[in-house]
Amino acid sequence: MHAIVCIKQVPESPSVGIDPKTNTLIRQGIPSIINPFDLYAIEEALLLKDKSGGKVTVVTMGPPQAVDALKEALAMGCDEAIFLCDKGFAGSDTWATSYALAKAIQSKAADYDVIFCGKQAIDGDTAQVGPGVARRLGIPQLTYVCKVREVDLEAKKIVVERLLEAGKEVVESRLPALVTVVKDINKPRFRTLIGIRKASQAQIPMLKPSDIGCEEEHTGLAGSPTEVVKIFTPEPRKGGQVIEGEPEEACETLVQKLMDAKIL
Repeated sequence: MHAIVCIKQVPESPSVGIDPKTNTLIRQGIPSIINPFDLYAIEEALLLKDKSGGKVTVVTMGPPQAVDALKEALAMGCDEAIFLCDKGFAGSDTWATSYALAKAIQSKAADYDVIFCGKQAIDGDTAQVGPGVARRLGIPQLTYVCKVREVDLEAKKIVVERLLEAGKEVVESRLPALVTVVKDINKPRFRTLIGIRKASQAQIPMLKPSDIGCEEEHTGLAGSPTEVVKIFTPEPRKGGQVIEGEPEEACETLVQKLMDAKIL
């Protein structure tokens, strides 16, 4: 069994600056953490490893300090790490990011059975990279998974529960597949002393686009079709009005105000 986990290092502080030239986040000097949803993805891969054996490979793309996220994943129990770190990747949107991650998986870990991702990153909130990787690899995607019911490696199938707004649904898919998880799925484990020692000694090379077969015009800002045109702070909301009184009286007052404003 070979499970892959795609993770992202995100800013821990809400006070993140924006580069006025590129309209991208300034990450230098800002405390960073593993994207919280990705911790659940790591744990699910490790649970599968505990049950079926095999190995877990963790993959990320980011600036040099993102190596800390990979080492934390190794300390939790992951076996190998793939680090995409080069100026050629800088400024990638979700399209270019999914392209680079898919290329890294194809070139460095093509024998995978399942790929796990967090449902979304807390700095972008797009939930696009996981599905984008699946699309580029040509494999099924199972999103918003809250429980993995069964993984049958011999039959090449996986059965999961997906969390929907109105309830849950059970889905069966062939393997390999990509799974994005929500926080309900498990409780991430702590790092162990042995794991921390192993991670501290790990040598993780920084890969550039050419190392994984990327065409440079498809990576970084050059390969990102989306563009941030303008960034601004929204105007503060104006104060509202609290309608007091008994429920029936307050309701009548509210309805009258809405009618006066021609909302109803």
